[in-house]
Amino acid sequence: MGTKTQPQQAKENERRIRANDKEFNLQYKYHNNYIKTSKYSVFTFLPFNLLEQFQRLANFYFLCLLVLQLIPAISSLTPVTTAIPLIGVLTLTAVKDAYDDIQRHLSDSQVNNRKSKTLRNGKLVDAKWSEVQVGDVIRLDNNQFVAADILLLTTSEPNGLCFIETAELDGETNLKAKQCLTETIELGDHHDALWNFNGEILCERPNNLLNKFDGTLIWRNQRFALDNEKILLRGCVLRNTQWCYGVVVFAGVDTKLMQNSGKTQFKSTGVDRLLNFIIIGIVLFLVSICALFAVGCAIWEGFIGQHFQVYLPWEHIIPKDYIPTGATVIGLLVFFSYAIVLNTVVPISLYVSVEVIRFIQSFLINWDEEMYYARTNTYAKARTTTLNEELGQIQYIFSDKTGTLTQNIMTFNKCSINGRTYGDVIDLRTGEPIEVTEALQCVDFSANPHHESDFRWYDRTLLDAVRSDEEHSHVFFRLLALCHTVMAETVEGKLEYQAQSPDEAALVAAARNFGFVFRSRTPNSITIEVMGRLEEYELLNILDFNNVRKRMSVILRRGDSVVLYCKGADNVIYDRLHSGQEDLKARTQDHLNKFAGEGLRTLVLAERRLTEQYYKDWRTRQQEAALAMDSREEKLNEIYEEIESDMQLVGVTAIEDKLQDGVPKAIANLQSAGIKIWVLTGDKQETAINIGYSCQLLTDELADVFIVDGNSVEEVEKQLRQFKESIKIYNRFRPGGTEALYNSDSNMDPLSVTMTQTSVFMHESSAPPTPPPPPAISVVTFSAECNDLFGDEKRSLDGGAASIVIDETTGFALVVNGHSLVHCLSPELEIKFLDIASQCKAVICCRVTPLQKALVVELIKRAKNAVTLAIGDGANDVSMIKAAHIGVGISGQEGLQAVLSSDYAIAQFRYLERLLLVHGRWSYYRMCKFLRYFFYKNFAFTLCHCWYSLFCGFSAQTVFDPMFISVYNLFYTSLPVLSLGIFEQDVSDKNSLEYPRLYTPGLKSELFNIREFIYSVLHGAFTSLVLFLIPYGVYKDGVSQHGYILSDHMTLGAVVATILIVDNTAQISLYTSYWTVVNHITIWGSLVWYFVLDYFYNYVIGGPYVGSLTQAIKDLTFWMTMLITVMVLVAPVLAYKYYLLDVHPSLSDKIRQKSLKKFHSRASSDVRRTPSSRRGRRSVRSGYAFAHQEGFGRLITSGKIMHKKPQDFAFPLGLGTKKTQALHNNLASADQTKTNSSGNHMGNNNNTNQRHNQNQNHSSMADISVEGRVHEADAGGSGGTEDMSPRAPCQDLDTINL
Repeated sequence: MGTKTQPQQAKENERRIRANDKEFNLQYKYHNNYIKTSKYSVFTFLPFNLLEQFQRLANFYFLCLLVLQLIPAISSLTPVTTAIPLIGVLTLTAVKDAYDDIQRHLSDSQVNNRKSKTLRNGKLVDAKWSEVQVGDVIRLDNNQFVAADILLLTTSEPNGLCFIETAELDGETNLKAKQCLTETIELGDHHDALWNFNGEILCERPNNLLNKFDGTLIWRNQRFALDNEKILLRGCVLRNTQWCYGVVVFAGVDTKLMQNSGKTQFKSTGVDRLLNFIIIGIVLFLVSICALFAVGCAIWEGFIGQHFQVYLPWEHIIPKDYIPTGATVIGLLVFFSYAIVLNTVVPISLYVSVEVIRFIQSFLINWDEEMYYARTNTYAKARTTTLNEELGQIQYIFSDKTGTLTQNIMTFNKCSINGRTYGDVIDLRTGEPIEVTEALQCVDFSANPHHESDFRWYDRTLLDAVRSDEEHSHVFFRLLALCHTVMAETVEGKLEYQAQSPDEAALVAAARNFGFVFRSRTPNSITIEVMGRLEEYELLNILDFNNVRKRMSVILRRGDSVVLYCKGADNVIYDRLHSGQEDLKARTQDHLNKFAGEGLRTLVLAERRLTEQYYKDWRTRQQEAALAMDSREEKLNEIYEEIESDMQLVGVTAIEDKLQDGVPKAIANLQSAGIKIWVLTGDKQETAINIGYSCQLLTDELADVFIVDGNSVEEVEKQLRQFKESIKIYNRFRPGGTEALYNSDSNMDPLSVTMTQTSVFMHESSAPPTPPPPPAISVVTFSAECNDLFGDEKRSLDGGAASIVIDETTGFALVVNGHSLVHCLSPELEIKFLDIASQCKAVICCRVTPLQKALVVELIKRAKNAVTLAIGDGANDVSMIKAAHIGVGISGQEGLQAVLSSDYAIAQFRYLERLLLVHGRWSYYRMCKFLRYFFYKNFAFTLCHCWYSLFCGFSAQTVFDPMFISVYNLFYTSLPVLSLGIFEQDVSDKNSLEYPRLYTPGLKSELFNIREFIYSVLHGAFTSLVLFLIPYGVYKDGVSQHGYILSDHMTLGAVVATILIVDNTAQISLYTSYWTVVNHITIWGSLVWYFVLDYFYNYVIGGPYVGSLTQAIKDLTFWMTMLITVMVLVAPVLAYKYYLLDVHPSLSDKIRQKSLKKFHSRASSDVRRTPSSRRGRRSVRSGYAFAHQEGFGRLITSGKIMHKKPQDFAFPLGLGTKKTQALHNNLASADQTKTNSSGNHMGNNNNTNQRHNQNQNHSSMADISVEGRVHEADAGGSGGTEDMSPRAPCQDLDTINL
C-alpha cells in the first residue's frame, strides 16, 4: 500500500519533457521563462520596506522610543526629538532601496522583453523571453543571448558544432565548443521537420552545477545519451555560428544561471560586531540608570514630593489615596521617561554616519590613481561599502598563485623529448647555459608561413631535429598539435586559436611555430599541417581534462592505426606508463625536477598504440557506461582508466608563467606588517616552492622549510610531530632564547657575556651538567631523539624555570601537498596542523582543489578567530573568496568570475599592498577615531541629564531645550565628526608604505576596543560632570551686573548647551591630525551654525527658550564661565596627549616628528624594514633541491661524514656570529688539529662575509646582550643579521641531526 509506483518515482527523480507538445508539458507545471529579481512593487514597497527596516534592532529600538514619547504621562520630550531623525533615516534608506529595486525592475524588464524566435505551428514567430515555455523549439542567431537552457538540435555548421561565450555565466571569455547529436543534425533549418520533432527528454532535476548534465533523448524508438556538451545555458552568447536550434529544457528560475544566483553570504566587520556588543551593553547600562532613577524618584515622591502637590500636582492617573502606591507608580512612569531622555546615548545618527563614512571611503579607493593599471585601463573597485575598515585588520592572506602572483601569460620555454632536454642555450666554451636576455638572438621561424612573430625560442637544436625528420621530435609535436580542445578560425586571412586555457594555447602555438600547424577540426576529425603536408585524423574520442583526472586524452585513427595521445600531470601520467622505461623515466624525471626548480609549469606527454579489435571492445563498454542513468561519472572514469594505461613516455613540456610586477616587494612589506601569507595553488610542489622563493614568500634566511607529504594519517601525524619538536628546539636554542643563562645587565662586559654563554656549551669540569648538543632541523632527515633529549621543554639549561615564548614570526615555512592536506584538515589532526602553521612565516599548499581552499580559510577563521583575506583571479578561487572575511578579485586572464564574487577588485597583486597598508589602515584608523569621539560627545551630552536629576527630584526634567536635543547630533556635531572619519590620517600614504609596521595596531584591534570605549565613556562622563557643575555653581543664586536673576532653568540650559558645543569644537580640533579645507569649514562652521540656528528657532519660529542665550552672552559671567569650563576640560586632554608624545610615542608619532624636522635619511631598523642584502639572487633552495633523490644529506646531518664528533662542535646551534665562534675556539681547550680545522673553516666563511662585517666594531656578543636583543626583537630589522654568516644563526641548525 505504501510503496510508490514506478512512474511516481520517475516523476520525483527526473524531469520529462516532450518537444513541441504544450499539453504534455503543462501537466508537470514547469516554470515559465519569466524572471523576477526585484523585491517590491508599487503597492508593496512601503509596507514591505518598512517591515524590512524595522527588523534592524536599532530602528525598532527607536520606534519603541517614539511610541513611548507619544504618551504624555511619561514623556518629558516632544516626539519630534525622535521622529525627525528616525523618519530621516527611514526615508534615506527607503530611497536607496527604491533606487536599487528600480534598477532591478529595469533589468528584469529588459531581459524579459528580449525577443526570441520561437517555433509555433510550424512557423517562426518573435516571442518575448518571458513567453518561452519548456518544450518550445527556439532559434538563435549569431551574437544572440541564449534565452533558456536548451538542448542543441542542429546548427549552421556542417558537423553540428557551435561556439559560445560564457562570460556572463562564469566570467570566462574563451570560446567553448558545443556539439549536437549527429542524429538530429539532419533536421537542419527546415521548420516542418523541426515542428514535427517529438523527441522525449528524460533528464536531471534543476540544479546549480554548471558543468554537469545527465539526460537521455528518446526519439524514433532509440535512446541517445545527453551530456553537458549538448546543452546551451541561459546567459551564454552564440559566437562564430550563423544560427542554431534547440529545445527548451529548463526555463526561468529553473535555469542554471538563476539556480546559481543565490544570495551572497552576508559579511560584517569586526568593528561592526564589537559595536553591536557595545550597543547591547549601553542599552543595559541605560536600563540600569533608568531603574536607579525610578527608585530615586519613588523615594523622593514618597518622602518629599507628596508635600508639594499644590505646586507639582500628580497626574490624574496616579492614585493619591495611598502615598507609597502613588510614589511607586510615578517611579514606574519615570523609568520610561528617563529611557526617552537618555536615548541619545545611542543615537540613530551613529548608524547613518558610519554608512556615510564607509560609502565615501569606497569612492576614495575607486579614485586612487596609484592603483590604476594603464595596460588594461582598470581602476581599483570597491564592490561593497561595508568592509573598508576590515582591510586594516587583516591577519591572514590566502592567495592563489597562477594569475594572482604570476601573469598567467604562458610561453613555451623548454621541453624534454626522449630523455633529451631542449631550451637552454649552451656556451660552447664553458659548457654552461647562457642566461636568456632580450639581447640574445632568437631562432628564426620565418620559413614557416604560419609562424607567429611574437614567438621566442633560443635553442636552435630543436628546430634542427624537427627539420631533419627526427622521429621522437615529430611524435612530440604531433601530439601537441592533436591532443587538445582548441578551436581554429581564420580571421582576415590569419589563422587564430580559441583555447579554454592559456596553457593549452601556448602548447598548440608552439607546435604551430615548429611546423605542426593545427588547421581545423570537426566533430569527427582533426586536420593538421606537418611541414607543409596536410594530415587528417579521424577523431574517435576525447577523454577530457578535469580536476580529478588531471589529464586529457584523444583517440585518433589514421589509416589502419589507432593511437591514444595523452598529456597531464607528471604523477598521474607516470603511474600509467608501461614498464620497461626506467632509464627514460629517470632522465625525464631529472628534467621535470629541473624545470620545476626554475618555476616552470610542466606537463608529461605519452602515447599508446591500440589494436582495432581492442578499441571496438572498449568503445562498446564506453557507450554502455555513457548511457547509464546511475553512477555515470564513476563508470566512465573506470573505462577511461582502463585505456589510459601501459602508455609510452614521449616527453615533457615546460611553460613559463612569469611573476607579476612588484609581487616580491608587496609580499615583503605585507609580511613586515605582521600579516601571514598562505599560497593555495593547484600546481605541483616544486613549482610552488620555487615561485615562493621568486616572490620572496620563502627566503634563504628561513631556518627551515617543512614539507608535509605523507599519504596516510599516521605519516602526516608523524611529520607534524617532528616539525613541532623542531620548532621547540629552535625557539629554545636560538639567539636570545637562552637569556636566563647570563646576566642581562647592559653594563656587563662583552667578554664576560661571551664566556658565560660559551661555558654553557663547552664540556668543562667547572660547568654544571648540561644536556647533550641539541638536535638540528633538517629537511632531509628526522629521528625520534627529540623526545629523549628534551622531554621537558619548560626546563631551562641551568635548571631554572624558563617559559618559552614562541615568536609568531619564527623562521619557518610550511609546504603541504593536497593529499596530505586532506588529513591535516581532519578533526584529529587539524589542531596539530594549525599549531605548526601558525608558527610559520609562510605556508604553501600545493595540489589543492577549490573546495580545499575554502576549507583552509574556514579553519583559520574558526580556530584562530583571525581576520582573513582571500585573493584570486579565476573561477576556482570563488569558493575561497566567498569564505574569507574579505574577498579580492584580480581582473586577470582567467575571466571575471573572481571579480564578480569579490568585495574588492584590483588589476594587479601589487596593489593589494596599497589597498591594505594605505586605504585599509586609514579606514580602520578613521573609523576608530570617529567612534571614540562619537561616544565621547554623546555621553558628554546625555549624562548632563543624570547630574541634573540629582537637583530636580529625579523627575526626568531635561537640562536642554527639546529642539536642541533633537538636532544636536543632526546639525551641530555631525559634519565635524564625519570629516574626521573621512579625511583624517596620521601619516601620509608614502610613509604608510615605507613603514609597514604602522599596520600592526589594526592586527591587535588597539585603536578601538572595550578599553578604548570605556575610556571614551569615562572622558564623556567627566566632561558632562564639569559641564553641568561649573555653570550650575555659577548660576545658582546668581545675579547679573544689571540686577537680573540668572538662576532660571532656561538660562542654565542655554549656557550648558553653548559650552557643550564650544567644548566639542575644541575637543575635535585636538583630535584632528590632518587638517583640510573641509575640516576647517565643518568644525568652525558648526560652531557658527549653532548660534545661527538657535537665533532662527527662538526668534523666527518662536521657541520656548527665546532670549535665554541672548541675555546670557551679554553678561561677563557667561564668558568667564565658558572659558574656565573649557580650560578645565581641555587641559587634561592636552597634558595626556603631550605626555604620550614625549614619554610613550607611537611609531606614527615618531614618523610625524621626523617629517616635521624634514629628516629624509633612511630610518633605523627599529621602525623600518630593511630588505635582505641577499634577496637579489636566486635562492639555492629551489624546488629542484626538494625534488632530488636523497644524497649526502643524512651523512652530513648525522655528523658521520665529518672529522669531529657532534658534541665537539664549537658552535652546535649557531648562537652568534663568526666572531663569536672564533672567540669560542680561542677559549676552548681542544687539540691543535681541531683548532686548525675549525680555524680554516672560519676563515673561509669570514672572507665571504667581510662586506657584511666591515662596519661592525663592537663585540659580536652585543647581539646577545640587552642592546642586541632590541635589534633582534624587531621584525624585519637588519641590525641583528648583517653581522651573521649566511648560515648563522638559523641555517646552522641544518648541521645537526634530530
